[in-house]
Amino acid sequence: MNISVLGSTGSIGTQTLEVASQHPKKLKVLGLSAGNNTDLLRKQIKKYRPKLVSVKREKDKKAFKNISNVQVGFGDKGNIEVATLKNVEKVVIATPGLAGIAPTLAAIKAKKTVALATKEVLVAAGELVTTEATKNKVSLIPIDSEHSAIFQCLLGRGEKEVKRIILTASGGPFKGKKAKDLKKITPAQALAHPTWKMGQKITIDSATLMNKGFEVIEAMWLFGVPLSKIQVVVHPQSIIHSAVEFVDGSIIAQMGASDMRLPIQYALFYPGERLKNNFRRFSFFDRRDLTFDEPDLKTFKCLDLAFKAISKGGSTPAVLTAANDVAVEAFLAGKLPFLSIADVVEATLGAQKSRKYKNLDELLVIDAWARDKATQNVIKFSK
Repeated sequence: MNISVLGSTGSIGTQTLEVASQHPKKLKVLGLSAGNNTDLLRKQIKKYRPKLVSVKREKDKKAFKNISNVQVGFGDKGNIEVATLKNVEKVVIATPGLAGIAPTLAAIKAKKTVALATKEVLVAAGELVTTEATKNKVSLIPIDSEHSAIFQCLLGRGEKEVKRIILTASGGPFKGKKAKDLKKITPAQALAHPTWKMGQKITIDSATLMNKGFEVIEAMWLFGVPLSKIQVVVHPQSIIHSAVEFVDGSIIAQMGASDMRLPIQYALFYPGERLKNNFRRFSFFDRRDLTFDEPDLKTFKCLDLAFKAISKGGSTPAVLTAANDVAVEAFLAGKLPFLSIADVVEATLGAQKSRKYKNLDELLVIDAWARDKATQNVIKFSK
């Protein structure tokens, strides 16, 4: 199978290439897209020998011009070229933020199967993307461990058979803490996730539980279920990645080691057979203390805000993710207290009037407004 990987130097991208290394006779990497980590991209080019790569900036494109047998693009256009590359059958979208939407839509229109890791694609543009996928009869295969688990549990079962989707959350590094305990949290503390090794942005989102709110929105679009059929359960051991309860009362759960390469490999080879690898295995005797709790929506307001944004619909989830981006960036820069991430998001949501959008251009206008308003709110809630 020929694949393209967008976001190849990030956490999901590098792990996708590790999976490709496990199966060199079955997976051929034809396209790579990266941001500013050009040193790592050079190493990836040398190892995987793609036909086309794309970088973020035009000046970086010039730095790659002497590499033989590789075409080089840059920016949004380059991402789209990688996503629609001839002979590529499956495209992995792991490009951070809204930058992943345009290449996802382009890949779908080019009839490529999309293995999706970028949350913003469905959180901000779920209706656009799923409508286009249905129109072109293109499959969206989730890479997130939770959504991969749900996908595997459902195995084609329809919404009418589903009583509820049980979306598990690790709880992040501050599970059990109250607001009074989180007033002086530093970025270093928030980045110390107890289970998963991820990029900075998603790790902070896990600490605030905003990430789980995003995943609820994703689940609604991926599996065609209403919010009333999705339950978030805090499961700090991260062994049960998610589960589905059916109308007859039976529950099917997907379990395994906390290793993102497992859902990545499943997405790359679906609907084909499961293949062997040398990834770490889980033993039931390693963990005898699996626990489950309700999320604390009072302390972790971001999850509650996500539920409210989902209920409003329209442009509200797009405003949610844009405001959160700005707030998390400010927190990581030491400009905003941890608890004020939720304050910035809430104030930005309160200032917007939810409306429908017809295309990506209209969505980008909404996003720009939300980021500007959130930046103003960062100043309001800054230290």
